[in-house]
Amino acid sequence: MTYGEILFRTAASFIALLVLTRLLGKKQVGHLTFFNYVTGITFGSTTAEIIVNRHITLLQGISSLVLWSLLAFIIAWIGLRSVKVREILDGQPTILVKQGKILERALAKQHLNIDDLSMLLRNKDIFSPEEVEFAILEPDGQLSVLKKEELLPATKKDIQAATTPIHRIPTELIVDGKIVEKNLMKMGVSGAWLGQQLKKEGIHSLDQVFYAELQLDGTLYIDKYQDSNP
Repeated sequence: MTYGEILFRTAASFIALLVLTRLLGKKQVGHLTFFNYVTGITFGSTTAEIIVNRHITLLQGISSLVLWSLLAFIIAWIGLRSVKVREILDGQPTILVKQGKILERALAKQHLNIDDLSMLLRNKDIFSPEEVEFAILEPDGQLSVLKKEELLPATKKDIQAATTPIHRIPTELIVDGKIVEKNLMKMGVSGAWLGQQLKKEGIHSLDQVFYAELQLDGTLYIDKYQDSNP
């Protein structure tokens, strides 16, 4: 196999893999479940075989990827319409801790030991099962935790504090010294307004700005290049 052929097969496989993963959607890319994870691994190993195995033609390899994608799409489509199929493919959440008590059988069924559970809890800033009302192992392997009510932080609703409706999310307006025009239009602000805000901070050139973001309260967060000159 020549270097030119390897380069061509690599480029063709890359494009095919990119298109197919985009068609399967973000859930596949995110490996949210075991089924999606296995599908992603298969994509990767099949693509590698297409690139380096001279006994597999490019057409055969890409046909295999397309067929696998089609099967994954069909299974996912069936799962959207059938709870039972969804349970088979994705599994069900499992309660590991209930009202501060560790459920040993549930732990063993998931092939976890107490050290694994402690690590998962510490990742949630919890250092004792006693703090936990419910700890649930999700189908994607992540642990969802609800602390006991007396340990939950107070919210504005709890203390009856005034709240302001949120109508937008923080949005980037400048990235790497360039204005993100589509975000400027979406947020309803003008280039002139942006320039005025920059001048207030002593910035007279976009080249000085690494990142600028419109905040919830309408103010502008600005991060300058470290080596820029004021």
